[in-house]
Amino acid sequence: MDTRILGKSDLEVPIICFGAWPIGGGLGLVDPKQAIATVHAAIDLGINFIDTAEGYQTSESVLGEALKGKRESVVIASKLSGSDHSESHITDAIESSLKALNVDYIDLYQLHSPQPQWPIQETMDTLIRLKNQGKIRHIGLSNYSPSQTKEAMQFGEIVSSQPRYNMLFTQEKETLKFCNDNDIGVIPHSVLAKGLLGGKYSPGHEFAPDDERRLFNFFKGQLFETIYEVTEKLKIWAIDRERDLIQLAIAWAIANPAVTSAIVGMKSVSQVENAAKAATWKLTHEDLLDVDNIIGDLRPLWIKDKVT
Repeated sequence: MDTRILGKSDLEVPIICFGAWPIGGGLGLVDPKQAIATVHAAIDLGINFIDTAEGYQTSESVLGEALKGKRESVVIASKLSGSDHSESHITDAIESSLKALNVDYIDLYQLHSPQPQWPIQETMDTLIRLKNQGKIRHIGLSNYSPSQTKEAMQFGEIVSSQPRYNMLFTQEKETLKFCNDNDIGVIPHSVLAKGLLGGKYSPGHEFAPDDERRLFNFFKGQLFETIYEVTEKLKIWAIDRERDLIQLAIAWAIANPAVTSAIVGMKSVSQVENAAKAATWKLTHEDLLDVDNIIGDLRPLWIKDKVT
């Protein structure tokens, strides 16, 4: 597994990051034994960079069990979820995450989303205090725009950014350029577009009540049908090259030189094994042009329909 340095930090991470949202139950209940086996398989294959969050249901506690005896072999990233960025809440949240993960420190602690009602200087001051206490090693941001990132950088070092970025959602290109220009590592989330690029779901699919995707508008109506037509073409393109759609989606993300490590949600050993294969696929310039031609005019629909 190839590795890259995350921004200006000393963290050397694999080009694929284990997204721990699914094992916490975001896509439906996952048996804890299966979740632990999945984490272990990822580590064995070199995917030892793990991204979670306090808001990912049981994700942190499951990881706490899975990582027993393996702390020094992994890089752990977690996030402050929710809208409360008060000093007291951040302090409580980090203690809760450390306890759930069963660790003494978190390598990368990220703000999950901008909360303008809280002065960013005060938020950064709190994070720097936790860093000085040794509870976190580095500070990152998630879903922050270039201007919001620039503002946060005035009050402390930001080593990473976590924008949504995949073959279908590319509005965050400006964020990638800003990060590349400022030596900030990029660890994009939703690389598989929550399953749109998984090749598994077709129009009319009904998600289970405990699967959060039942609420996503891009899995509904005419928009989903339009997306499906395009992803089926992408699937065929990948199969013609003895690959699959998932591998294409991952390879496409890491082909961008601004990307440090692509976050891929996984909840089974087979998913881990397939994702690892994507790390060996080096897409050429011609390949990327082919993909763009297949997607065609689909991307502007995101802006038109305000997909969230």
